[in-house]
Amino acid sequence: MGVELLVAPGALVPRPETELLGATAVDVLRRMNRAEPRVVDMCCGAGNLACGIAHHIAGARVWASDLTDGCVEVARRNVAHHGLEDRVSVLQGDLFDALSGLALDGTIDVIVCNPPYISDKRLEGDRAHLLALEPREAFAAGPYGLSIHMRVVKDAPRYLRPGGVLVFEVGLGQDRQVAMLLERGKLYEGIGVVMNDAGEGRVVMARAKAPA
Repeated sequence: MGVELLVAPGALVPRPETELLGATAVDVLRRMNRAEPRVVDMCCGAGNLACGIAHHIAGARVWASDLTDGCVEVARRNVAHHGLEDRVSVLQGDLFDALSGLALDGTIDVIVCNPPYISDKRLEGDRAHLLALEPREAFAAGPYGLSIHMRVVKDAPRYLRPGGVLVFEVGLGQDRQVAMLLERGKLYEGIGVVMNDAGEGRVVMARAKAPA
């Protein structure tokens, strides 16, 4: 996304595939055409999406959150590195717990989330090498690699305004499963999958329905 980033051992090193997630979020925000859109970067890691979105959407106000000290520290360093402290806040907590008390319910235009999405079994097998230099929390997502997606799908509607958009990165082959999670909840509409250049579904998105 054209943004220089600082990295550290306590956070996931940003991957090229996450640019598709960032570009999708920026496109959604541009089409919304709101003067000061409100964005949440859930599972922010090094703060790459928060900084990238704030860089490309001049009026955006972003709340970024992650669970670990390492992620929060490097994300705050990246926000400061780009002089975005007035528009990007980095919070610490377990998913949406980080936003409690901020009166953000029903006000968010876009929630962007690049969660851990590798199963515990694969981290003990063919993906074990990932843990050599990066924290387990950045990858581990339960027995099916979907435990964080499931929690975010359930809790995001509280914060999204009607018509607000939830945008996920997903692992290879997970796009249908995550789309089904969104459909089953009956709180979303306009569910779609964004393909990368290789024709692989790596981003899943949906709009929050208005209350009945």
